[in-house]
Amino acid sequence: MMLFVTILIVSPNAKSWVMQQMLLTGLFNADIKKGSISDTTSNTSFNFTNAQGVSASTASLKGKVVFINFWASWCPPCRAEMPSLNALYKKLKDDNRFVFLFINEEDDKLKAAQFLDHHGFDIPLFGRLGYVSPEIFNGVLPSTIVLDKQGKIVLQHRGMADYNTDNFVKQLKEQL
Repeated sequence: MMLFVTILIVSPNAKSWVMQQMLLTGLFNADIKKGSISDTTSNTSFNFTNAQGVSASTASLKGKVVFINFWASWCPPCRAEMPSLNALYKKLKDDNRFVFLFINEEDDKLKAAQFLDHHGFDIPLFGRLGYVSPEIFNGVLPSTIVLDKQGKIVLQHRGMADYNTDNFVKQLKEQL
């Protein structure tokens, strides 16, 4: 038992595996409630850059449902939810009414890219530029935000969750 506890303390892979098993229980499913969390879109705008260094703003994405996830490869809960996020992305990536922003919070973006490649994840890698309102990201990893077509927050989730459920996909599509 002590060996198991030691491995959990030391190994991010072991921690994320245990957390993935917890996600499978269904206790950590994401849920979009009716109505928006924020009445304003002013605090939801921030700048980001893609892996090629091209920058854009969430303000330019109005008219689309925007799924934003802040993560890091060293974060066990982030690693645990990554298969779920990747599966959700693969389901909806070809629907141009949705935009997925997977914002990596590491200083070394190469580590993040290597992590995604090593695990066969298809999600695109983004980084944030400048100030992001605490309403969007307050430093907790992982954090997931969904903006409706008007740019209002309809989901704000801190911590890991399973996003690849039929119910969550249905709730995302209801935002269209």
